[in-house]
Amino acid sequence: MSTKEGQLLWEPSEKFAADSQVSRFISWLREREIIDCANYGALWQWSVSETEAFWASLWEYFEVQSDTPYSCVVDSLEMKPGNQWFPGARLNLAEHILRNEQPGKTALHHMSETRMLTEMDWSELAGKVRILATRMRAMGIQPGDAVCCLMPNIPETVIAMLATISVGAVWSNAAPEFGRQTVLDRFTQINPKWLFVVDGYQFGGKAFDRSEDVYAIVEALEGSLEQVVYLPYLNQSYSGPNLDSVQWAELLTGEDPGNDSFLFERVAHNHPLWVLFSSGTTGLPKAIVHSHVGALMGLMKLNTFHFNLGVDDTSFFYTTTGWVMFNVQVTMLFCGAGIVLYDGNPVWPEPGILWKMAEETGATSFGASPSYVQLMEQNNITPCDQYNLTKLHGTVCSGSPTTPENFAWFYENVKKDLWVTSLSGGTEVLSAFVGGVPTEPVRAGEIQSRLLGMDVAAWDENGEELIDEVGELVCKTPFPSMPIYFLNDENNVRYQDAYFNDYPGAWRHGDFIKINRRGGSYIHGRSDSTLNRYGIRIGTAELYRAVESLPEVDDSLVVCIELPGGKFFMPMFLALADGIEMTDALQAKIVSELRTQCSPRHVPDKFYAIGEIPYTLTGKKLEVPIRKLMLGWPEEKSVSRDTMRNPQVLDYFLDYIDTTKDYKLK
Repeated sequence: MSTKEGQLLWEPSEKFAADSQVSRFISWLREREIIDCANYGALWQWSVSETEAFWASLWEYFEVQSDTPYSCVVDSLEMKPGNQWFPGARLNLAEHILRNEQPGKTALHHMSETRMLTEMDWSELAGKVRILATRMRAMGIQPGDAVCCLMPNIPETVIAMLATISVGAVWSNAAPEFGRQTVLDRFTQINPKWLFVVDGYQFGGKAFDRSEDVYAIVEALEGSLEQVVYLPYLNQSYSGPNLDSVQWAELLTGEDPGNDSFLFERVAHNHPLWVLFSSGTTGLPKAIVHSHVGALMGLMKLNTFHFNLGVDDTSFFYTTTGWVMFNVQVTMLFCGAGIVLYDGNPVWPEPGILWKMAEETGATSFGASPSYVQLMEQNNITPCDQYNLTKLHGTVCSGSPTTPENFAWFYENVKKDLWVTSLSGGTEVLSAFVGGVPTEPVRAGEIQSRLLGMDVAAWDENGEELIDEVGELVCKTPFPSMPIYFLNDENNVRYQDAYFNDYPGAWRHGDFIKINRRGGSYIHGRSDSTLNRYGIRIGTAELYRAVESLPEVDDSLVVCIELPGGKFFMPMFLALADGIEMTDALQAKIVSELRTQCSPRHVPDKFYAIGEIPYTLTGKKLEVPIRKLMLGWPEEKSVSRDTMRNPQVLDYFLDYIDTTKDYKLK
């Protein structure tokens, strides 16, 4: 049975809505006579029209712990880089997680392809964080020092992150499956003082030894590195990348100073918390810095109200440490909820391995990308017939645009009574713009609402608001989880250019969105050239660096287009060196280079040899215009030949689009 866009699929029961975290907040606001909101729509309107009152209420509601009171909620309501949120406050994000410490209550469920499913309670987690943080302090780590991590989605990574944050140091993580250069493109911008590493990982039953890459990465960072901490993960006999490195277990041998004796480093409101990385569309990935205050306020709001998490919940979101969702996942602990960590292939050693884990951990919330639904369909997995999911009450589909069929699959194959949500946001905002609301009905393919405090609209090219039409996703009012700055970005030039130049006074995110009259929305893919495939974003520049390093390739262009059913088609066009032809051997060489330097997820679907790559007069590759053409936009709305350095190249693409059978838009 086909599912129509916007078709009603589920409505919350009266009890489910009343027990939701959103409803509790509405009641709290009413009891304190702050505002009386009849429903979520009224609450959202208040949150974006009375920005300061809304965020001040959250500070009180979440009982934020600060050494000193804040002087104002925000110093300016102008949408721009550099807004100061809660200036004067001094706090620590990790403290707000570990204040949930409770003996015997599970904080982490964890499993990998090489480790059995086990649990870690709050006391063990907090104790190990305190031990490691104390050792880090004793070994010279101070507030503001940079600490990087190349480890997978395992408890040790969570412990290292929280310990780093506890002492006021600045955290950044990358996934072990990242290629050597991809890691260095990130970490060389940070110049870390400490580096946590593993020797490799297993995926799909295959071992990936990264010890040589780790050695090369450590060598490249030797100018700043003072300490390397290694965890033998793939090979228990691994002895580290150099003689000065220390094994993970050695740092955890000390005594737990205890909750009463350990002091969290409470830092200024705008003190850097961690560095996340953009996709690197036009060069090196942007090193995006978030603050303790921003992350605390933004993620407490997201996890509490829009993921609907509380102390009785267990959340399982399939992610890697190379994606912002790892950071989000850890902060789900804010709510006192437990989280489930898995490192491995989502369909190995059995296609339903994640659902089996959801059953065994008693997961109440489950999250994955839309491509995971495709995997389930391909493997004929019907979780409702194979697993006991009685505790599951919500699912989150994130990472790429969801389809009506994605939503319907959960109701047909998982559970009839299920809150199925989707969201869209980004690394840059450490949150989402649009997402789930547990008090609202679920409609096929539709993201339920704009999130609290996010003044989101769809604008046309003139900055006029659109309803029921596709436009640019913009946010008109600032919010705490905006980046505080980018590294190595003097006077916020790059930051300003990335989000504020197109629509002065508004944040332009780079997504196409349609918002309907009831506030629901649909994401229509990227309006810029960032590749978003299988839920993981990567910048085109990273692929170009890998491909164009080969002597056979002079130039390249890659795009990714969304197809019906949540599928993708990602072609790469190559201008080859003189005398070189596109052969199977050359394609294999290119694929190998991309797998090594970037990731297996981002090997293009097809390669085409082309005379030259299209450029603007200012020397920019025409990624966005070519993508628009391939999505069916007319030429006059996609590109102007007058702005091109080589307009004749456009004819190749127009002919390709007219004749190709490699993809279909309908």
